[in-house]
Amino acid sequence: MEPEQAKRKIEDLIANVEKVIRGKPETVRLSVIALMCNGHLLIEDVPGVGKTMLSRAIARSIDASFRRIQFTPDLLPSDVTGVSIFNQKTGEFEFQPGPIFANVVLIDEINRTTPRTQSSLLEAMEEHQVSADGRTMKLSEPFFVMATQNPIELYGTYPLPEGLRDRFMMSIGLGYPSFKTERDIALDQMAGHPIEGIAPVMSGDDVREVQRLTREIHIEASVLDYAVSIIHATRNHPSLILGASPRGSLALVRTSQASALVNGRDYVLPDDVKEMARWVLPHRFIAKEHSRGSMTDSPEVISSVLEEVPVPVAEGGGRDVGS
Repeated sequence: MEPEQAKRKIEDLIANVEKVIRGKPETVRLSVIALMCNGHLLIEDVPGVGKTMLSRAIARSIDASFRRIQFTPDLLPSDVTGVSIFNQKTGEFEFQPGPIFANVVLIDEINRTTPRTQSSLLEAMEEHQVSADGRTMKLSEPFFVMATQNPIELYGTYPLPEGLRDRFMMSIGLGYPSFKTERDIALDQMAGHPIEGIAPVMSGDDVREVQRLTREIHIEASVLDYAVSIIHATRNHPSLILGASPRGSLALVRTSQASALVNGRDYVLPDDVKEMARWVLPHRFIAKEHSRGSMTDSPEVISSVLEEVPVPVAEGGGRDVGS
């Protein structure tokens, strides 16, 4: 697949999802970027704004298997990964895969289950495999986890550990629609839900090829240094207890590559890095004024970090990397 063909397929995917998620072009674009990077997405927002529909629309649009897991306090790790059941006919135990064995997995209210069950996601999200009953089983590709949590209702919740939060490539929200968009949504759904009418515009093979092309987008050494310098600056910021990890550097670079591809370029600009930092960083650090277990959204901190780190300029004869 050529980059121009990949760009058209990405545009078709975004347009298809927007048939369901109305009035949120940036949210849809960021979700597709996370998919292009072979990463995972954390969606933090109030109920009823379309978090579940977003994941279903993406799954339908790429002709992928979809499973939803409702996280509750009584959920066990085996309810996520699967369990071995004794077959009386064969006299052997047979492994029954859990709902994590799907291409697109929606984890609804991820912070409502215990840390023990939350930890069942760690291996799957990082290594795309599940270890159970002495066996290690690969998950099918593409594998995309979208998790939701409500930032307002905290009673009966378990804050996500830093290791799990760090495995999400980006953290986004949807927000309420405008009056006109909300009226159009209500009008459209009087006859039926638009999710039932969308057809696939990409295949699993297409997604994997786009993911491969995303990694090949060129990034100049100076722009790479710029991305890594931003991550290092968060670790020394006076307002932060915890800065971003090396996994954050990888996420910032890969999302910047995806942003360049979406914009029709085969190289990364500092502007790609600056834009993606807004979504890659907030859930990876903890500000001093917050409790250790809380998720922080500190655009002021990110802005100050971006102002502190010098933007690279083009060298003679090289690509234009100016912002």
